[in-house]
Amino acid sequence: MEEQKYTGSHKMQMVNRKDCFLTGVKDVISFDTETVLLETEMGMLTITGKDLHIKRLTLEKKETDVEGMIDSFTYSDFDKYRKSKEPLLGRLFK
Repeated sequence: MEEQKYTGSHKMQMVNRKDCFLTGVKDVISFDTETVLLETEMGMLTITGKDLHIKRLTLEKKETDVEGMIDSFTYSDFDKYRKSKEPLLGRLFK
């Protein structure tokens, strides 16, 4: 198994499980009030919680802020989303 090599920088700062400040964000893949899926410099990042909102998004600076009650952060590799022949949105909303 090959080790995934990431480039760039990614930083996360969370305050009181309610506000999350992220850098190294390449794209917002999907979001709703319970799940935010981001493409970051370090892989795909899934944020789960309640009443989640993207408060600020600046893709030119690769920054975003998420607010709401945050329950978890989960990272996964890009390959998980790229290898399948099914479109990304089709895999996300099964």
